[in-house]
Amino acid sequence: MYFQWKPYVSVTERRRKAERAAARYQKKTGKVLSPVTGGRGAIAKTFWGKAWCENLERYSDYSNRLPRGRTYVRNGSVIDLRMAAGVVSAQVMGSALYQVKVEIAAVPREHWHTLGGDCAGSIDSLVELLQGRLSKGVMERICRPQTGLFPSPKEIKFSCSCPDWAAMCKHVAAVLYGIGTRLDEQPQLLFTLRKVDSKDLVARAGAGLPLAKKMPAAGKILERSELAEVFGIEMADAVVPDRRVKAAAAKKKTPAKKKTLAHVKTVVKRKVAAGALKPKSRRA
Repeated sequence: MYFQWKPYVSVTERRRKAERAAARYQKKTGKVLSPVTGGRGAIAKTFWGKAWCENLERYSDYSNRLPRGRTYVRNGSVIDLRMAAGVVSAQVMGSALYQVKVEIAAVPREHWHTLGGDCAGSIDSLVELLQGRLSKGVMERICRPQTGLFPSPKEIKFSCSCPDWAAMCKHVAAVLYGIGTRLDEQPQLLFTLRKVDSKDLVARAGAGLPLAKKMPAAGKILERSELAEVFGIEMADAVVPDRRVKAAAAKKKTPAKKKTLAHVKTVVKRKVAAGALKPKSRRA
């Protein structure tokens, strides 16, 4: 008895097969599927998707098995993938339609508490914190091997309805990569999968920020020139609410009367008549 290779099936034919299987399933059950869209190049495109795939490929138990699933993802064979708290359910089209289930353990409470404390010291900007966004420092801390949020092989359990005897068949591998592509679109699903709330990181970071109860010392107050340099703006002069300043300003606004020669003579005559001035005597 000789071993025979299975006939080659083109990428186009595999995609058509997956599309037909999805159409039949939706028509039969009435359920709307959530397929994983693949393509050429990297499986994942964004920070979160790439970090998920890199974490899995880092482990030797998975590194030599995962590549079997890349082709299935690119062919569109993962016709349905749904992520919930602690579980991923998927349907993968192979020689038949197979059901895949991946279970992810929840993050231990102590692990999550430590992670939250570390992230509180990684807030890059108070503005990002107030907007509920995760800064670059927090994202890098979450993706750290072993101590981050991504699971290790011992925290992952999976099963597939295919007859393949391998511990990780190509259908399971395709689903694990499919999770990475789904995190490209919805990174918050990582927290849902590990049964934690991303808002806890923001809340703990905010709780760790000190509240100013006293005025800063004089040496810690920025001068006007320094503020202008830091923020790139021109600082306007402050308005001094002083009566003398207001009076001077009002006086400037009132136009002075032009003193003519006739007017001066009239004033002098009045003062001479009143005895305030003495007329000069004429020389002979």
